[in-house]
Formats: sequence, C-alpha cells, structure tokens
Amino acid sequence: MTLGSISPAKSIDGQKTSARPVGLPYRRSGHLPPSTDPELGGILREGLPCLASRRHVAGFGNARQYRSGRWSATYTDRNGRTQRSPETFATELDALTWLALVQADLAHGRRTPITSPLKGVLFKDYAKDWIDNRPLAATTRGLYQRLLKACILPTFGSTPVTRITFAKVRHWNSEQLDKHGESIAAKAYRLLKAIMETAVADDETLPRNPCRIRGAGSEHPAERHTATVTQVFTLANAVGERWRLFVLLGAFATLRPEELASLRREDIKVARRLIRITSASPELLNGRRATGRPKSEAGTRTVHLPAILDEVLHLHMDRYAEPGPFGLVFVGEKGAPFRRSTFGRTFRKARADVPGLPENFTF
Repeated sequence: MTLGSISPAKSIDGQKTSARPVGLPYRRSGHLPPSTDPELGGILREGLPCLASRRHVAGFGNARQYRSGRWSATYTDRNGRTQRSPETFATELDALTWLALVQADLAHGRRTPITSPLKGVLFKDYAKDWIDNRPLAATTRGLYQRLLKACILPTFGSTPVTRITFAKVRHWNSEQLDKHGESIAAKAYRLLKAIMETAVADDETLPRNPCRIRGAGSEHPAERHTATVTQVFTLANAVGERWRLFVLLGAFATLRPEELASLRREDIKVARRLIRITSASPELLNGRRATGRPKSEAGTRTVHLPAILDEVLHLHMDRYAEPGPFGLVFVGEKGAPFRRSTFGRTFRKARADVPGLPENFTF
C-alpha cells in the first residue's frame, strides 16, 4: 500500500503534472526494490530500507510526474522553503527513493546537494579556485588549464557543481573519447574526478563523487620503439656536432630534455665523468622556461657517465658551452637557450637519415 494523499494536477515550470498519490511507499518487507536510474549512482542497487511508519514520512516530500513521463521530487526544509531535486527521475520509485536518501542525510546531519554551502556555484569558478590554490608545477598547471579549456568547461563550465551527476559524466566521457581519443580523455577524466573529489571530501558539497566510471582514467599507450646503440650514434652524428652530446646524454645518461636545458658548467665534473642534476627547465607553451627543482626528490641525483663519452664531452665543453661556472652547457647557434621547437626541426631531419627509426620516434 502507499501512504499519502491525492495531489491535484498542477503546473511546475510550465509542465503539467498528473494527480498521483504522494509520500513515501510503505512495504511490509521493509525494502524498496532496486533502482535502475543511473543518476542515483548505483546506491540503490541492493535495495533501500523503507521507512517503517506513517509518522516518519508524513509531510516530508512529494513526487510528481511531468507530461514527458519523468518524475521530480520536492520537500520542505526546516526554514519552510521548498527544495526540488536537482535532476528528474525515470520512475516514481527513483524519486521517492531520492527523498528517502535526503531525509536520511538530514536526519544524520549530513549535507546534501541542496543544503550544500556551494549550491549554485558554477563549476568553472570552483575549478579555477581549485587550480589557483594548489602548489602545482608550472607544466602541470598549464596542462590542467588546457584540459579544462578544451575538454571540461565546454560541457560543465556553466553547470553548478551540485548538479554534475554520474549520468552527465558518463555522457561527457563518451564524447571525449570520440573527439580527443583515449589519452586526452583519460587525462581530462582524472582532472574532473580530482576536482569533484575535493567537493566530496573537503568541501562536503556532494554525498558521492559522480566520476565513477571504471577504467575511464586509465591510458593504454602503444609500445614505444627503442633505438639500438648503432642507431643512437648514427642519430647523434646526424644532428650535428653542437647537439651530439645532447642526444648521447639523453640515451646513455637517461637525462630528460628539461634537465639538459638547465645544465650549467658547475654541474659537470668532466675529469670524473659526473653530472649533478639539481634542477629542470621545462618549456611552457608560451616559449618561456619554468626553471625549478626536478619533478620529485628522486630527480635530484648524480649521474656517472660511460668512458665512451669522454671525447664528445671534452669537445662540447671546449667549443659550445657558455663560459663561467654558471654558463649553460647547451645553447643555440646564436647563443640563445635550448628551445624544443628549434631542436625539434634538427632532430626530425636527422631522424629521417637513420635506418629503422619510425616517424613517431621521439627524444
């Protein structure tokens, strides 16, 4: 049987509603059957305990059906204001179950999307604040801003944080896979999930993170080609004398381009064949370099060079490195610091002269 009174047909947001018995359902079994509405995020997969008496449900909330067939739920809060569910539901049961969840949250003092202090705050504003208040590396900050602009904000920018649901995230993720491919879609999903997790765990804006798609944040890159020793030396010779040591240190000392770009004379002990890595200079999209500590504590290290690099090392330090202990080890022909774009043109031309190296082989 169903508790509640008959509600007359009314107009809500311009849509005609049907007269239906309202109130929470009462079942002798004490449970509602499992809900199938994805917007409830699977919370009700195993069924939800029903309220046991009329006294517990009287006057709390109502469920109404739109002409479209969807259902909405409303209740009156402690201040006498009518609160409506942020989304509509596929069935009456889903709407009533949402009311049961809200009532339980309120009874235990938990916040809901409706009672959240961030109710009405747009995602674009929340995301900007999220990035601005985190100690991110310059390259990471730039990546996050690009992902927001290209992938996330076009869909969720004008959406209140409390109205981002599992169903919306699932649809958005499918679009990103089609538009940008697996790698970019996974990065964007991880960023969105991290931002929404802050809303759940720190700001208590949501009862649950809507980003719950299994495997959506995983990437499966193709196997990368590894150059042989012969190919490395052929490539080093092909790039020219100025950049030969650059290639060889990347191959035999496992130094990243941003680490090589920040090397100075004082970091290299030529006689002892040692290089001390204490900084990195990643290049941003605007061409500027953000020199700072390596990405992790393990990035600060001492690298021992093989004896096979002795001749090339001495030649480069004598001819191409800037003078003085703080002189840059690698500079361009006109004395400018290393630029990835400039080196990239030289590298791609040299790569074409190395038999067996594919076009997607990168430094």
